[in-house]
Amino acid sequence: MSRPTPAEPPGDASNELSRRAYREIRRAARSSSSRASATRPGEKRRNPFVALLVVVIVPGFLAATSIPALALGGASTGDVVAVTQPVTAARTSGAQSVSVPSGSAPSTVARDALTATTEDELRRIKAAEARAARIAAYSASGYRVVGERAAGDDYPWPYANGGLSPLNYFYRQCVDFVAWRLNRDAGTPVAPFKYTWSNLTPTGGNASAWKRAWEAKGWPMSTTPVPGAVAWFTGNHVAYVKSVNSDGTVSLEEYNWGNDRAYHARTIPASSVPMYLYPPA
Repeated sequence: MSRPTPAEPPGDASNELSRRAYREIRRAARSSSSRASATRPGEKRRNPFVALLVVVIVPGFLAATSIPALALGGASTGDVVAVTQPVTAARTSGAQSVSVPSGSAPSTVARDALTATTEDELRRIKAAEARAARIAAYSASGYRVVGERAAGDDYPWPYANGGLSPLNYFYRQCVDFVAWRLNRDAGTPVAPFKYTWSNLTPTGGNASAWKRAWEAKGWPMSTTPVPGAVAWFTGNHVAYVKSVNSDGTVSLEEYNWGNDRAYHARTIPASSVPMYLYPPA
């Protein structure tokens, strides 16, 4: 539908401005009418301002989103490089490859320097601890552990022949020598003697009877040797324990070893002695 053309106002020669305005209005009306007639039925006319926005604003938005710095919320280009540079460097640095010079010797572990305590050493350590504990308990009961003395034949009757000694044991027998050593350690190396057959082994003078005598009197005995103890053997023999050695042996002094009625000194394994009779407290 065409719009009606407004009628020209009545003539007034003096009002030139009014006529010019009238002509501009008619020209605009004709132009609008011709554009309206060119539009197809049902077609919407495009707004020129919308087109302007599309042409100017949309390319700017696309350019802004294509720049990483703007897409990260306004971070500078240097910040973006600082973030991405480690990733690029990790991909191109070849950090996973290792080169070894051909002349390098393989590394080895020196196993010889490693040591461990053996079972035998552990047993000896435990035995030494048990021996020390028994000696300490025995000392606490009133017995003073005899210190080690130089080996030597100090028996006072080395040349006696036959008969009984003042200790009522036969001269130059193992029992007489050991009984005298017990007196020496007790501080009675001469008469009156502290220990004689009557109060030491009254049930029998042979060496085989000494263990029973210790048991009957309740005197201490053990398989742990101490200096000054009596080494008792099942073969009817006794000896005097001179020293207890760190290698698990004992040094003995004795008479009549081998039935020669003479003085002897020897070192044997401590475990080879069936029982050690501690000096009476």
